[in-house]
Amino acid sequence: MAEIHLQGVRKVFDKTVAVDDVELHIADGEFMVLLGPSGCGKTTLLRLLAGLEYPNGGRVRIGDADVTDLPPRKRDLAMVFQSYAVFPHLKVFDNIAFGLRMRKLDRAGVRQRVERAAALVELGDLLGRYPSQLSGGQRQRVAIARAIVMEPAVLLMDEPLSNLDALLRLTFRAQLKELVAELKTTTIYVTHDQVEALSLGDRIAVMDRGRVVQCDAPGTVYSEPASQFVGAFIGNPPMNFLNGRVHRNGGRPTVTVAGHALEVGGPPDGERDGEVLVGIRAENIRIEVEPFPGALEARTRVVEPLGSHLLITADIGEQSIKISAPADFPAHPNRALWLGFDPAKVRVFRPG
Repeated sequence: MAEIHLQGVRKVFDKTVAVDDVELHIADGEFMVLLGPSGCGKTTLLRLLAGLEYPNGGRVRIGDADVTDLPPRKRDLAMVFQSYAVFPHLKVFDNIAFGLRMRKLDRAGVRQRVERAAALVELGDLLGRYPSQLSGGQRQRVAIARAIVMEPAVLLMDEPLSNLDALLRLTFRAQLKELVAELKTTTIYVTHDQVEALSLGDRIAVMDRGRVVQCDAPGTVYSEPASQFVGAFIGNPPMNFLNGRVHRNGGRPTVTVAGHALEVGGPPDGERDGEVLVGIRAENIRIEVEPFPGALEARTRVVEPLGSHLLITADIGEQSIKISAPADFPAHPNRALWLGFDPAKVRVFRPG
């Protein structure tokens, strides 16, 4: 295992800045998720760490060693790619053993380590099969076993679940989290899937346009996004953003939305009066069919039954908002609703 330091790492392709002065510390044994939309630089950052790309600026450190200019084979890491990348002509045992044989490990040592890795990913009974005789999830487990059998200091994963169907992805995600917890290997996992990020990572580094815009525990990133981008990217549905305005009357500033003063848990971002965005998650909105003190009036536009709950789209004046309501809530289109916001859950952002 090893801790990782990315110090001002920068990568430019032609005139396009793919990674822009990234500073990131990953603790020994930590499961770090790099999350962001396509083109944000997360895979490039992983390749820079792996030695598959070299930075135009900054340094990469693994443990006590500066590995910035070292080739991949000298960095003591293993990588699992999005595609299974297994050898179709080799049986499962030989696929897993491939790297060990390249290191010229003795036969008994190879068998011992292959059988242990196979047991960890629940492939012990399939070592004699060819990849064509395996399911997609089993083939991906072969790729993971081939990586962990090398006992690397760092394990890198580039969207390893994206080629699996939804049900298999759900099952394998739990197995992967259990496996990484058992191995205690420093792991960096790249994904664009917020559910994977929230469920797997010890911390999430959210990336946008080559920069890490927030790095924190999953619960903090979800409930306390550092920017409108983070709030909108994480969450299903995304965080609601309503146009509001800050007013200062000699004391604590207040925020108004659609002419209604809101109580917020902390002071708005910034000191000046002016336009703001008020962020609130769908599940943090109180919804009633009768007025109550401090409520905002809204009108239902769309009701989506989702089994365990309803997702209601409503209008507050000319603005739209999504609310999570109990499955038995008496909602139908064009009905008046009354909404209340949990002050501790409201986030205020400056636009832009």
